Amino acid sequence: MAEEPLTVPFSDAGARLDRWLAAHSGQTLERARWLIEQGRVRIRGKACSPVRKLFGGEEIEVVLPPPRTIRPGDAAGPDLALLHDDAACLVVDKVAGLPVEPVKPGGVSVVSAVSRLGGFDVGGRNLPGLPHRLDAQTSGCLMLARTDLALAALRRAFDEGQVEKEYLALVAGAPPDELALDQPYGRDPKDQRRFTTRVHSARRARLSWRVERRLRDAALLRVRLDTGRTHQIRVQLAEAGFPVLGDVVYGVPSEGISRQALHAARLAFPSPLGPRVDVTAPLPGDLAAALAKLSE
Repeated sequence: MAEEPLTVPFSDAGARLDRWLAAHSGQTLERARWLIEQGRVRIRGKACSPVRKLFGGEEIEVVLPPPRTIRPGDAAGPDLALLHDDAACLVVDKVAGLPVEPVKPGGVSVVSAVSRLGGFDVGGRNLPGLPHRLDAQTSGCLMLARTDLALAALRRAFDEGQVEKEYLALVAGAPPDELALDQPYGRDPKDQRRFTTRVHSARRARLSWRVERRLRDAALLRVRLDTGRTHQIRVQLAEAGFPVLGDVVYGVPSEGISRQALHAARLAFPSPLGPRVDVTAPLPGDLAAALAKLSE
């Protein structure tokens, strides 16, 4: 299957073919080299060496082999609501408790469940690609790519700040109506499994919130996430004094909900096909029940 030709900008003159292809097609470096060595990457109709230097202006043709099918037993997981679906990508409403990728071979996950839809070709497999991730206990909008080129484009959109991400978080305490945080971020030196803003780090974590609803000793926040650090919302809210309810690592327990009360409510991004996509995921039942209980 031939992909649309890739044009090398003149600003990339001097780059190695294998490294350039990996950076601009969503392939791993190893797979980019394999495609080149198999004669599936051509410039002006001719096969090339992986270490060929580019001059800029070339059109690179990539012919992908058919994606490898997956075993029926590997397509495990619940049916997930589709919030958006096109030839480049889709967005599903992830349920809480479902990991994005299998914890062990053959395990239930979003990737294995969505693979049943078919129409994927990422890394040579009939499986979706992941431009971003959500914690297993977080529900809501999750984007997946159908092709290598779409995966590369969506990752660039995240890197360039073109993706809008909004979450609903049920937190303890009485936070201010609005607040923005811009802090250093890194692993906790006392526990490498955790993250913290209380470190010296060049990496920054930025988010802002506004209070959607005040409750009994709690509040529902709409959080806009400007960076996508691991555990970021949970860490920054906890260290600001407003921990996420039900979060067993950074937050506080709650009788109203048995998992971290965090929901990816909205996702907006430029589709690789052109039109901007803007989707919302409805509030799940357990969060709605927790809100009702804390409103009594």
